[in-house]
Amino acid sequence: MRKFSLLLAGMAVISAILACNLPSGNPDQQGSDAIMTAAALTVQAQLGNIPSATPTFTSVPAPFPTVPLPTFAPPTLPPSPTPTSNCDNAQFITDVTYPDNTVVAPSTNFTKTWRLKNIGTCSWTPSYAVVFFSGDQMSGPSAQALTGNVNPGQTIDISVNLTSPASNGTKVGYWKLRNAAGVTFAQFYVQIKVDSGGGGSSSGPFAVIHVTYDLSTFNEGSYTGCPIVTAHITTNGAGDVQYHWVRSDGPESVQTLHFGSATTKNVSEKWYLGSGAPGTQWLGIYIDSPNHQDFGHININKCTTP
Repeated sequence: MRKFSLLLAGMAVISAILACNLPSGNPDQQGSDAIMTAAALTVQAQLGNIPSATPTFTSVPAPFPTVPLPTFAPPTLPPSPTPTSNCDNAQFITDVTYPDNTVVAPSTNFTKTWRLKNIGTCSWTPSYAVVFFSGDQMSGPSAQALTGNVNPGQTIDISVNLTSPASNGTKVGYWKLRNAAGVTFAQFYVQIKVDSGGGGSSSGPFAVIHVTYDLSTFNEGSYTGCPIVTAHITTNGAGDVQYHWVRSDGPESVQTLHFGSATTKNVSEKWYLGSGAPGTQWLGIYIDSPNHQDFGHININKCTTP
């Protein structure tokens, strides 16, 4: 028993000695802190020894296969509208008579002629007309039917009888064609300079100022009752006039007529027009010099025989 007590006392002394020598706190925690402190110091030392450099990245294979981006076709636009048929269209070719700024005496009758070409797809018929549109009408008709058919690609000379205004100055009148439906197209114009010293005055430039017509008949051989047209050509002074007859079947050759003063001279044209000739025929005078002017025409009858 005594030995046991001594043993216990010795163990107690040993425990007290150990308690005094051990560090305070949790021994596990203290060990852990020591380890972390050492690791931190090691990393810091290593970082201080690494030279500064731009990091290099290596490509990493994509985790999934590359999928191409979808392509999109441009949007489909509606087709452009098909142009409609260009039925009625005309091209101005030339002023056959009275080109722009021709001097004309006040209150003087004259015939303006335009040459036009049918560049449309429809034929012009006598149901088409030349109509006054705006400006100076110069006593011209409000509408005048075409005298025949004009097919696409063909040309026509269109004439209107006008009278120059009484006052001096530049006068302009605008005209158009009108189809059978009443739709107008193809504007053209006449432009003259009205001056008291113009073509109708004896003191002005030499010119033909009037042409009028008479119709009668003649008999010759087997031809009876055939048409003969007499044209009365009036000038404002002395000079030579060059003219030619214009017929519904075509023009004739140029002729010269001398005037010794301001007067009227007559020329005649016979036409052996058989009774079987088709349609309405006409005859007129065109002045080639000095006017360059169409003075209209007169419709004629056919021979009685043959």
